[in-house]
Amino acid sequence: MTYLILGLIFFLGIHSTRIVADGFRTRSIVRSGLLPWKGVYALVSIAGFVLLVWGYGQARYESAVLYNPPQFMRHVAGLLMLVSLVLVAAAYVPRNHIKAALGHPMFAGIKLWAFAHLLSNGRLADVLLFGTFLAWAVAGFIVSRKRDRAAGTVYPAGTGLRTLLTVIVGVGAWAVLVSGLHLWLIGVSPFV
Repeated sequence: MTYLILGLIFFLGIHSTRIVADGFRTRSIVRSGLLPWKGVYALVSIAGFVLLVWGYGQARYESAVLYNPPQFMRHVAGLLMLVSLVLVAAAYVPRNHIKAALGHPMFAGIKLWAFAHLLSNGRLADVLLFGTFLAWAVAGFIVSRKRDRAAGTVYPAGTGLRTLLTVIVGVGAWAVLVSGLHLWLIGVSPFV
């Protein structure tokens, strides 16, 4: 469990600089330059992600069972993941209606991903991993929306074609995930 916790600290810690220390982030970029900042950011992110994946892999079957979700929750989680992946796609497809409405669809997608996995997984390692991501995404969404309001940020209006592309990308990613990628990567089939 130690590696999982360290991974969460490193990965979410570096990804929280805009949430909890935006001034520090800005000063660091000005002082060192954008490329060195991105380099350190990437290295810490990768190290945290590796620790997180390794730690979760070790802890997920050995940790205590906190609750036993009913089997049908896997199906609910699988369907919520469809929406989650469309939201994540909306963060990357420019000028779509979803991003125009939410501003930060990545945080919304991560919230839904984490919530879906909490519905279908009840071990301590699951609750630690997905609960931490859920709390982080909620905080990130709130802070980002507040920062947008303070700065008067307005996201470009979406187009129907870009929104359709967003949905197609999200559904495609979901189809790949449920057709075998999740089983291959995680060892669990979402709908079985």
